This record gives sequence, structure tokens and C-alpha cells, in this order.
Amino acid sequence: MKKLYVFLVSFSIFFFCNTIDAQTKSAVWSTQKANEWYKDKGWLRGCDFIPSTAINQLEMWQAASFDTVTINKELGFAESIGLNCMRVFLHHVAWELDPEGFKQRINKYLEIANGHHVVTIFVFFDDCWNESYRAGIQPLPKPGIHNSGWLRDPGKLYYDDPQLINLLEKYVKDIFTTFKNDKRILLWDLYNEPGNSSYGNKSLVLLKKVFEWGREINPSQPLSAGLWAQDLKDYNTFQLANSDVITYHNYENEKMHQQCIDTLKRYNRPLICTEYMARLRSSTFFNIMPVLKAQNVGAINWGLTAGKTNTMYAWDTPIPDGSEPKIWFHDIFRPDGTPYDKKETEFIKSLTGKK
Repeated sequence: MKKLYVFLVSFSIFFFCNTIDAQTKSAVWSTQKANEWYKDKGWLRGCDFIPSTAINQLEMWQAASFDTVTINKELGFAESIGLNCMRVFLHHVAWELDPEGFKQRINKYLEIANGHHVVTIFVFFDDCWNESYRAGIQPLPKPGIHNSGWLRDPGKLYYDDPQLINLLEKYVKDIFTTFKNDKRILLWDLYNEPGNSSYGNKSLVLLKKVFEWGREINPSQPLSAGLWAQDLKDYNTFQLANSDVITYHNYENEKMHQQCIDTLKRYNRPLICTEYMARLRSSTFFNIMPVLKAQNVGAINWGLTAGKTNTMYAWDTPIPDGSEPKIWFHDIFRPDGTPYDKKETEFIKSLTGKK
């Protein structure tokens, strides 16, 4: 998802976390509650999911392009290899256009996912890729460019229009209120990679706000925001202190990934890796997925089906003529359900117990 590849928590963050004012932690789940919640979930494994026919979150969720046929088909691909959890990005503009219709589409997606024995992690905000956006027909993919049409949320508009915060609060609270007891939702991921796109600490205020809004509604599902960059210590400190369950991103090899897990285990909370698997970065199903299973860490890789997001192409290696890369960066299946690598899908099935 990003162009910063490594997340490895330093022990200094562990120290800083203990200095957080008690008030900020008053509504955070206790470690006992978090671990009780996690103990009957089984091993969570799945993908960051968007149907292959959508270039971004708006194309997925707007009424005119909400593609239930493809969603159903591709979640069937996931079920066929034993995946049971999807991480799915929302976008406030889809809600702003049509709040009730948007919630109905979320419910329909959840109905389809549940039919495939898949639970969902929903993501509210995101600091990655294109800073501006508009409702309506979305742009076509740029040939050979990774995530050429993916959208930040709220992106540049948040800084251009200070009143947007009021709309965002209504949006987040409406979604929380509607789905706060929905058992088909595993967890709320409040902000993807806050501080990315050279934002630095600019997103910290909104990150704190979305946690406040979530705690006010108090959903039955846990709240989290994933750790992703070693140098963003203010974010890391806040996220570790305020997440009920620790989520994180890691696109490194198995040795580095294990070090990350070992450090995060100091917090005695459930761990879910919500982004991994970049074949050209030595993060593959073959070397990472067994580590995550052995540690009972949730394993959510980027990408299920190759499509309009162009995530078969690497972050920083475009192929201008749009030809297929020899080695896919992300994704598991082609749109017709054929695996990119049958040995890979057979290996995944061996870990998930799918016959």
C-alpha cells in the first residue's frame, strides 16, 4: 500500500507508551478483555480486498458501480483456499452522497462475505496515494502503475475545508452506530497509515478524533490503527496506547517480521498483521504465512484478485506498456479465478486446512 517498507517497533516506543496520560487509556479494552475476545476467533487469514472491477474505494461503494456479482465471485475464490477475513476500505464521499444507500451496500457486502464464512475489518481513513477525488465515474487505471487511482480519505480536502471535520464526525458515528453490534465485522481499523504521503504529524489530530468518536459510540468490536513506520514515534505511541488489538504492517523477510512480532508481544494484546506479502521484497506466503500461523498472528496480505488497482505491479517499478510483470508484486488470483501461482495457492490451502 505504501512506499515505506519497514515497520519494526523499537523498545523506546514501549517506554513512551507507559508515559501516556491515564485519561487517554480509560476506555481502551483491558488486555484481559482483548485476549478473551481473540481466543475463540481461530487463526485469522485473508486479504486487503477490493473487487477487481473497482479502481478505488469510491468505485467499490458508489451505487452505480457497486458490483455484487464480482464481490460474490471473488470472495468465493478466497473461501476456496481457506481464507476467512477481509480488510475493506470505506470512503466518506460514498456516505456523503447517499448515507442510507451506502449503509445498505455495506450490509449487502457483509451478507455476501458472511455467506463465504468471511469476517471483515473495515477501514475509515487513509493517507495513501491520490490526495484529491471526486464522486461519480472514476478514472481508468494508468497502465502499469501500482494503485494509480487509489484515494486518500479525507486527503487534501481536510486541509482546504476546516468544516469537513463536522461531516467526518457525522459519518464515522453513523457507521459505528449502525453496525456497532454486527458480528460479521471483526474489527474497526480507524486510520490506514496515518502520516504517510509526507503528512508527518498533520494527521495526528484526526487520528485522535476518530478514536474519540469510536469510544463515544463504544462498538462491541475492538478499535485499532495499524503501526507502519518506525520513525513516526508520536503516531506509534498514540496507536499502541489506544488500540484494543494491535494491528501492524510489515513487508520484510521472515527474520525481520519475527523480530517485529517479538517486540509487539510485549504489549500482551492480540496481534493482526493487516498488510504483508510483496513478492519482490522477500515477503511471500511461503516464508511469512507459516510464521504468522505459528504465532497465532492474523495474516492479512495485500490483494486477492488482480484488477483495476494494478497491484500486481510494484510500488516503485512501473511498466508503462501495461504488460504483465514476470513476478507479481501482490494479488493471488486472476479475474477468472486462475491462481497466479498454483503452488502458492496449494501451499495456502495446506496451512488453512482447505481440501
